[in-house]
Amino acid sequence: MKRIIIGILCFLIGGGGAFFGVQYFMKTGLFKPGELLFADDISEKEKADLLEALAKTKLSKNVTVSQYYTDKLEDGFLADIFLPVANFYEPEESISSEEFNERFIANKDIVSVQNLNQTMKLLAVGGNYYLDSLESGAKFKYFKVEGENEEDVEKVSNAVLGLIPKLPTRDDLLSFTQTGVTALSRNMNTKMNEVGSGEYFAENIASYLKKFDLTHTSNESSFSDWASSANICSDWRFVDTLTSIGLDIVELTGNHNVDCGDDDAISTYEKYLELGIKPVGGGRGESEAEKPLEINEKGTKITMLAYNQSTGGATWDETPGANQYYEENAEERISEAKERGDFVIVDVQFNECNAYASTEEDTTCDGADSAPGGQVALFRSLIDMGADIVVGTSAHQTQTFERYGDGEIYYGLGNLFFDQIWWPGTTRSLGLTHYFWNGKLLQTRRFGTIYDSSYQTRVMNEDEIEWFVDRLNQAR
Repeated sequence: MKRIIIGILCFLIGGGGAFFGVQYFMKTGLFKPGELLFADDISEKEKADLLEALAKTKLSKNVTVSQYYTDKLEDGFLADIFLPVANFYEPEESISSEEFNERFIANKDIVSVQNLNQTMKLLAVGGNYYLDSLESGAKFKYFKVEGENEEDVEKVSNAVLGLIPKLPTRDDLLSFTQTGVTALSRNMNTKMNEVGSGEYFAENIASYLKKFDLTHTSNESSFSDWASSANICSDWRFVDTLTSIGLDIVELTGNHNVDCGDDDAISTYEKYLELGIKPVGGGRGESEAEKPLEINEKGTKITMLAYNQSTGGATWDETPGANQYYEENAEERISEAKERGDFVIVDVQFNECNAYASTEEDTTCDGADSAPGGQVALFRSLIDMGADIVVGTSAHQTQTFERYGDGEIYYGLGNLFFDQIWWPGTTRSLGLTHYFWNGKLLQTRRFGTIYDSSYQTRVMNEDEIEWFVDRLNQAR
């Protein structure tokens, strides 16, 4: 009996050894290596890229790679970001989450953030604009790696990380907002004496403007002790209006900056420098006024040029004033900037259209050709010279905009802060927020502002800006 039992054990051991030996040498059964498996939603290119990355990697257990989408940014292997877009001229600003989901399923008017550019218009989703938050207003695609063995999962996860493209972050996305005419003067000086605070005029728009990396305005009035209801000079307390909106760049191409004399224009300029606000398009003398503003932030280089083409107030020699426009100077400066690889923005103080003086809605000044002097030809010529964006900063009533060549033209932004409350056309302005990523312009988002007899400027709501943009489109 004992011999029988020993024989059976030997048989079992020998047979088992042979059985498992065959599995070991044939790499089957218990000794079969792990495989990299893919869910149906993984593209053929993604499969090929991962297989290549793991070609020399051995897995002990199967590992599965799949993907999923969320409406909010979360932790994980973020693989791509998909955004809703529309035609550049589309007045619509936002779509609902339900409509976004329908578009996404149908793959209609949806682009990856890597393909987003200024020729299309990014839409907000349920009021959430992706480039402002980077956390919503998009579909976020994630890879998911699952398996029984932690070491295998880690190996595949590292390969997945190596394939994930560079995506926008707060550290490399630059937001630069341009606003219209500011002239904190005349009746606003009277109002200042009533309210006693410069922050009063900006309290409804300050939080919106100061959230951007760079905020610009074209201020046409200097600070002066002689400011009154009868002149375009600013009470010194209006400094707080500008600092409360987080002003970073002040354009001085206006024709009223020397209204209260050279000394006030100079002391105003020096106040900007003291506050760290960078002037452009004007200065204490001609050499200072014509100097371009060079910006190098978050991996983006911008050259900003600003000129007074025809409204007066230009500096001569070493007297304070605006930078006079000369075609040769513009050509040279734009060429130098493009050779450096800079993005070029050119602002122009042009002749004004004065047909807006009506208590009714008057669309005469909406057109790009409503001011005398060949505005369309001049602005387009700057794009032909190599400028990327051209902006008119003298219009007291907002003018239309267009894509021309490879650039964008905004013929007139209108009033951000001023006392012109008598005509509805002068109480509104078009604001522009340029979003740059790695030196490339992703978008210029249009927003609207409006004020009333309180002189407190606010941002237009969604219905107002859609109506406003549609009106400007009709004038193109």
